[in-house]
Amino acid sequence: MEITIFTLIVLFLSIIIHELAHGSVALRLGDTTAKEAGRLTLNPLKHIDLFGTIILPLILIFSYSTSGFAGPIFGWAKPVPINPFNFKDQKWGTLKVSLAGPATNFLIAVIFGLAIRFLPASLSQFSLLFGIIVFYNFLWGIFNLVPLPPLDGSWILFRFLPNKIFANFKIFLSQYGFFILIFFIFYGLKWVSLLAYILYYFTTGRVFAF
Repeated sequence: MEITIFTLIVLFLSIIIHELAHGSVALRLGDTTAKEAGRLTLNPLKHIDLFGTIILPLILIFSYSTSGFAGPIFGWAKPVPINPFNFKDQKWGTLKVSLAGPATNFLIAVIFGLAIRFLPASLSQFSLLFGIIVFYNFLWGIFNLVPLPPLDGSWILFRFLPNKIFANFKIFLSQYGFFILIFFIFYGLKWVSLLAYILYYFTTGRVFAF
């Protein structure tokens, strides 16, 4: 039970830091939208999304407890509001902001992963807690690179797809991407988890277990 609570805390903080990274880079590029909305804060109440932060994690916890299957707890926070028209760098600003979130999660995962790898035996009791931080930051970073709206991967994809050729494809993803995403969470998340496991192993030199 204690591990489940810690996992939820890690997941939520990882998501908040992810969103803060978006807002902070946007602010550096000249967009004050997130700051004016009061979203550049670690206050969790400012970031809660009813379905992504509360309902979905509870559904997954209940599902795992009744099925006997152990898997990752997942969720998301409210996206930080961004206005790309305010960016000083109109060409690459959106790409920079989109990459900021996943890059921050990967950085956190690598730092704690290396801490596990070189942790002295006297502090081995922290390995499990650090491991949860590593796994969920890899998981969240990889998940956000999936090219489906409203994830960061969709903005990265749209940046490199020519409007003249892929205009209808972009419209389709913008309209139906969220529904495809919900399907992906329940049926495709295992592949994201697999990649997170692999990165965890190469970073820490250990196998992660729930």
